[in-house]
Amino acid sequence: RQTLNEAHDMLNAGDLRDSFPSGDEDNTFTGNVDNEINGNWILAPTGSIHEARLKAKVKRRLRKNSSRDSGRGDSLSDNGDVVRAVVPPTSPKGKLLNRRSRMGKGRGLPKKGGAGGKGVWGTPGQVYDEDKVDFKDPNYDAEQENCIYETVVLPLDEETFEKTVTPIVQEYFEHGDANEVAELLAELNLGSMRGDVPMLAVSLALEAKASHRELTSRLLSELCECVLTAADVEASFHKLLKELPDLVLDTPGAPQMLGQFIARAVADNILPKSFIDGYKGRVDCEYARAALDRAAVLLRMSRWTGLRIDSLWGSGGGQRPVNQLIKEVNLLLKEYLLSGDTVEAERCLRELEVPHFHHEFVYEAVIMVLESKGNRTLQMILQLLKSFCASTVITVDQLRRGFERVYLDMADLSIDVPCAYSLLEQFVEQSFDAGVINKKLRDLCPCRGRKRFISEGDGGRLKLESC
Repeated sequence: RQTLNEAHDMLNAGDLRDSFPSGDEDNTFTGNVDNEINGNWILAPTGSIHEARLKAKVKRRLRKNSSRDSGRGDSLSDNGDVVRAVVPPTSPKGKLLNRRSRMGKGRGLPKKGGAGGKGVWGTPGQVYDEDKVDFKDPNYDAEQENCIYETVVLPLDEETFEKTVTPIVQEYFEHGDANEVAELLAELNLGSMRGDVPMLAVSLALEAKASHRELTSRLLSELCECVLTAADVEASFHKLLKELPDLVLDTPGAPQMLGQFIARAVADNILPKSFIDGYKGRVDCEYARAALDRAAVLLRMSRWTGLRIDSLWGSGGGQRPVNQLIKEVNLLLKEYLLSGDTVEAERCLRELEVPHFHHEFVYEAVIMVLESKGNRTLQMILQLLKSFCASTVITVDQLRRGFERVYLDMADLSIDVPCAYSLLEQFVEQSFDAGVINKKLRDLCPCRGRKRFISEGDGGRLKLESC
């Protein structure tokens, strides 16, 4: 339209001929501009005006894209088509993966402070307000406004109960923390299986050690205050008495042990005192009768003789004082020297349940050899240590620590036993020959540093020490 207005102005001014002096511009109008009709100029035909419109449109397109695609080298052909040049390699258009600013400004930080992009919910630490309920939402349900959502734990059945609770009790035998067991059981939906917890714990303890039975009695006392009730404990012991014939197959001493559990439970006030009296004259199973008789005797002894039922199982393993353990080790060695029964000594050592304290046994055994000054004690202790090392009751590390403790105390031992060094050398040498200790431990054996001679002309003879 702008081109047509300019053409009208040129025609009115009479300068149309001068506006196209030469060249291809004469093709714009195909008619003769000199023709006049009633003294007025005649415009070119309609087709030439259409071509002028197309050229003006192309020029506007080029001007519009010049700022966007500057430097591309676009040109207009003779027939009006746009000819695009090849994009140079350094053109920003060719760097598709470059997201940096083309203005050369900024510090290289991510857009929107890292809060934009796919999968981003906002800047770190941003707190959103609660979503308001849209009552006009077609999926809105008024009944869901007052709903309370809770995690539902299904009650345990018999098979799942045994698989879940058994590892908890077995781990308790290792760490001895009753509070942890109570927390784990509180997270489970025991349901009707709640009364089987004491039954399972006692059944596992019957096949375990005395220290584990002591821990089980403590566990029942702790659980009765938070997880279990007195009725649950009583129901469990009723079931245990009924299943004693099956328990005896795996544990022959189950009746006596269960009787001790019953007596301990009565003493801890988690079983009523009338529990035993309720079975009088109504027991047909000999194993159940033996268990109830055992419990009744223990309770009677505690009432008459002051027997402490709370220490019925004894303090297990490392829970005992060190002085008590040393006394029991010395008593074990003295009984062995009198009987010479290696099997009984091994059984007594295992019942102490202190494998980390076996170095004390080795230490006391060697000291007993040095203080006895006799060959019989030396041979018996050597035979005992050899037997314990062969059966791996005493480990190599505990044996080494026991001998090293003796080596360190030789200066004080030699004060009470003057011939301690010679006796120790003799015992160490025979222990090495029997395979009890290795060469390195034998070479660490100390010896008396100063040698005393009879006189200067004795020919190098050592003075015999009187033992």
